[in-house]
Amino acid sequence: MGWVGFVAGRLVARKRGVPLPVLSILGITVGVLALTVIISVMNGFQLGFIESILEISSYYVRLESPPPINESDVLIEKIRALPNVNAAVPFREVQALLRGDWGQHAVLIRGLYPDAWEEDPGMAEKLIFEEGSFDLEDGDSILLGAELAGRLHAEIGDMVQLISIKSAGFAGGGNLSSASDEEASESLFVVRGIFRSGFYEFDLGWGFINFDKAGELEGEPYTLGIKLNDRFQDKKFAAVLTGLIGEIDSGSSAADSQAHSKVRTWRNFNRAFFGALRTEKLFMFVLVGLIFIVVGLNIYQAQRRIVLERREEIGLLRAVGARDRAVRLVFVWDGFIVGIIGAGLGTILGLLISFNIAAVFSALENAVNAILYLFQRGGGFAVFSPAVFYIKEIKARVIPHEVLLIFLFGLFSALGAAWFASGKVSRIKPAEVLRYE
Repeated sequence: MGWVGFVAGRLVARKRGVPLPVLSILGITVGVLALTVIISVMNGFQLGFIESILEISSYYVRLESPPPINESDVLIEKIRALPNVNAAVPFREVQALLRGDWGQHAVLIRGLYPDAWEEDPGMAEKLIFEEGSFDLEDGDSILLGAELAGRLHAEIGDMVQLISIKSAGFAGGGNLSSASDEEASESLFVVRGIFRSGFYEFDLGWGFINFDKAGELEGEPYTLGIKLNDRFQDKKFAAVLTGLIGEIDSGSSAADSQAHSKVRTWRNFNRAFFGALRTEKLFMFVLVGLIFIVVGLNIYQAQRRIVLERREEIGLLRAVGARDRAVRLVFVWDGFIVGIIGAGLGTILGLLISFNIAAVFSALENAVNAILYLFQRGGGFAVFSPAVFYIKEIKARVIPHEVLLIFLFGLFSALGAAWFASGKVSRIKPAEVLRYE
């Protein structure tokens, strides 16, 4: 069968004077390149949002209603010592109204210990401080999102007023049926830092204060947020954590411990948002993948034409003993060569653009602005304008198995088209083809 590859190579190299099936290769290259770049940029946006939510807001696993904070040191240290645990941070949350000199805004205030910055490197990576720093040593310190600080016209050193409502019934273990159990409190805080997370909702509606101060505002209940090295191991870790709680709480049975403390994972939070992102990516994958159907049809038609044009050569091969399957493999190898060259070039170019996406967009914007300036149409064109999109920079995330999948799509679109197009080979009869030769 060694002659099959040789004949296929000759067939690709000489197609009636055409050096290579350029259009077929170019179509696969463009399809693979486009899908690689689009999916990489989409990954950059989506994973940026998802990681901001997981690292700042929901954590990977939450232990709700753990033992009182003054009794939970042993539990927290044991959790931090578990495999796959990256951080374990206690926090409190307060729904409040924040007032500044120029207005007010509803906020979610999270109480953290001053050492949370060191204990939680994931949060430290996502929170970029434009002014000030993560300083919660004092009970009157507050850290504000950049958009929130702009809305309140608050700067470093300014005083802001926080108004919160605490339910005395809830804090004391009672019910919420009586409005008289609710009491409002007003506190003054000094702005020590202004951060930006890249997620508009956090930058507009979030703030951080001292953990103990949040306890004064909200009450004793707190939550333990846990970060994992692999977030997809959350269900397995939740089972381990539930068992650990039962061992720590020696004063009650494991069932009582599970009833007291509730373990929730990131899959329970923002389910609709994460599902929407997954669906969006899937449909984008399918829509851009339609390029391969067009390219496959092009290759199919080209291969059918070649089969008809090469009837004499096919008849001669059949006459000297080549089987139908072997002759058909010549054209499949032809499609393989086209597919491997096109998919390989598309993958290389797609990765090159993806890893330098910021420079590519910058060059595109400069070229468009130069043309606009040439025709005296002004400038300032941006692909993702800050006036419309809440984007500081464009990032791309390349996921290896997705790149491999796209490469295989390009390769098998050519292989499949060549296989179906070569079906007519079996219907070519050497005696009829060579009768008048």
